[in-house]
Amino acid sequence: MALFSTVSAISASTILSPISISMHKGFWADNHKSFFMEEKQLKEKLSEEEYRILREAGTETPGTGEFINHDEEGIYRCKACGQKLFQSDDKFDSDRWPSFKDAIMDNIELKEDTSHGMNRVEVLCSRCESHLGHVFEDGPQPTGKRYCINSKALDFEKQK
Repeated sequence: MALFSTVSAISASTILSPISISMHKGFWADNHKSFFMEEKQLKEKLSEEEYRILREAGTETPGTGEFINHDEEGIYRCKACGQKLFQSDDKFDSDRWPSFKDAIMDNIELKEDTSHGMNRVEVLCSRCESHLGHVFEDGPQPTGKRYCINSKALDFEKQK
C-alpha cells in the first residue's frame, strides 16, 4: 500500500528510470530488488560518459579504464546505485577492461544481448538495471567465466 501511494504521488510528467523514486526521499522497496531514482537525478550524479555506459549500454574505450591494473583489496560497487558487485579476489589481469572470474551472483542479472550483430551475455546490476559489461566463457578456472566490466560502471571500496 505504501509503495502504491508513494508512486502515485509522483507527478505524471516525471520521467522515471528503472531506478524510479529518489533514495534521498528515503524510499526503499524491501520486497523488490530495485531502488528508485529519477533519470534526471542519474544524469546529475553521473558524468556524461558514465551515464552513456550505465544507462545506454555503452562501452568505454578498451585499455583506458581506471580499474584495469587496479590491485587493491576491496569491493567493486555499481556506480549508479552502490550495490556490491565484485570482490577484488575474483579480479584477474586483462589489458582491455577490468575482468573478474566471478560475481556476487544475487547482485547481477544476465541478459541475452544480440546488439551489433553479436551474440553475447550482458551483465546488469540487479538493483538498478544499469549496464555493466558482458560475461564470456573464456575465463580462468574454476569458473571459466570472464566478466568483462566497464571501469566507469564501477566504484571501489577499499577493504579496511
